[in-house]
Amino acid sequence: MNKIPIPAFAFFLLACLPSGAKSPNFILAMADDQGWGDMGYQGHKVLKTPNFDEMATSGLRFDRFYAAAPVCSPTRASCLTGRHPNRMGVFKWGYPMRTGEITIAEALGKAGYTAGHFGKWHLGSIRADSKACPGSNGFDEWASSPNFYENNPLFSHNGKVIEVKGESSLATMETALQWIRKVAKGKKPFLAVIWFGNPHVPHIGTEEFLKPYAKESKAYQNFYAEISGMDAAMGLLRKELGALNIRDKTLLWYTSDNGGLKPNSMGGLSGKKGSLLEGGIRVPALLEWPDRITKPRKTSVPCNTSDFYPTLLELAGAKPIDNQPPLDGISLVPLINGKMKERRKPMGFWDFKAPGRSRRATAMLQSLRQEQLAGKQLPAPKEGHVERQYPTNAFPGPSAWIDGDRKLLLSSGGQAKLFDLSKDPAEKNDLASRNSKEVDSMRKSLRAWQGSVLNSLNGKDYLK
Repeated sequence: MNKIPIPAFAFFLLACLPSGAKSPNFILAMADDQGWGDMGYQGHKVLKTPNFDEMATSGLRFDRFYAAAPVCSPTRASCLTGRHPNRMGVFKWGYPMRTGEITIAEALGKAGYTAGHFGKWHLGSIRADSKACPGSNGFDEWASSPNFYENNPLFSHNGKVIEVKGESSLATMETALQWIRKVAKGKKPFLAVIWFGNPHVPHIGTEEFLKPYAKESKAYQNFYAEISGMDAAMGLLRKELGALNIRDKTLLWYTSDNGGLKPNSMGGLSGKKGSLLEGGIRVPALLEWPDRITKPRKTSVPCNTSDFYPTLLELAGAKPIDNQPPLDGISLVPLINGKMKERRKPMGFWDFKAPGRSRRATAMLQSLRQEQLAGKQLPAPKEGHVERQYPTNAFPGPSAWIDGDRKLLLSSGGQAKLFDLSKDPAEKNDLASRNSKEVDSMRKSLRAWQGSVLNSLNGKDYLK
């Protein structure tokens, strides 16, 4: 790992557990392309999600939770680092995370945790000798795919290709549970990152989950069946945590990596996956932790996937992190404790203009399996470095700045729109022309933040 200087504003994580108490377990689960409205508890007229609905009525439900980016890989990078993905060059799908980043698995590992990753990785190679694979980013055990996948998935299990039979999400969950059952018997607390491959296209439902949607079109039958499969997988997880007698002391946090694509997936919000409108970045999010959240609550405080990192580290009672680069997320411990009524730190979004990079998961894993069977495995590609220098006075691509209920949206050309999300979550009423001073102030803050992101992008967080 490259050495990174400690910034002047580095945060400090205070021990929050009684002396001698075991730190809580953490599970971060994530869907692939599930929109904000793709939940029964959101009033969906067709979709059946009984386990998600139960989570929404037993834990903390986030009604303004955001993916850090409108597409998959960038958001996943933010989950692991607490930083906006542009800081590490993960602009779109298929970009590797830089090897100099400090991941949540690495940071928690120093605090005595063991960590496992299961499902979609999409942040670099899944070859064991790669510096971009889960094992090189703090995960002690992993069964991971380089991108989305379908039923009977292939995974790289600590570098060796395996095939897991069953419906996609249930196969992922059972693989994760095999590890959770093992580590739950140990003395160390654990972090499990479970990233499903659904409901990403192509939608291929299994018979069990297709039945409730027999009256729908074939396309919607398969789409809904994949979400029902995830719901069943989450139900299996919750049941198993109870059977292992660790549910009360385990924080379970679920969300999606970006908005959906189906016309009715956004629950009335404008935009969709790939857009910085609310429908592209506002996603479902639920948190269960019976020991700490004893009564169901809803929150409209803006939160996002960059908040995972500082929140879990504080909850773990971790010491200050050496060489911590600038963070974009904040700790949500006060919100979990019921004492946070507003977010004081604005949230920046920036859909950097760059092409995606194809990673065909099945083909990549089949190729790796053939190499392994032949006993002639090729070396992993070198990736995860600073690829080039970017101008510090150019901000290609659309961007957004959310400060409380106000949202500034800048087009690629810099044209501004302003929305009041408390009154206009569908972003139909542009207030920019009547609030020029506010627009100028928010634009200035957004550009200053983008300047900081560019410094990180150009490797300024890393010592030469």
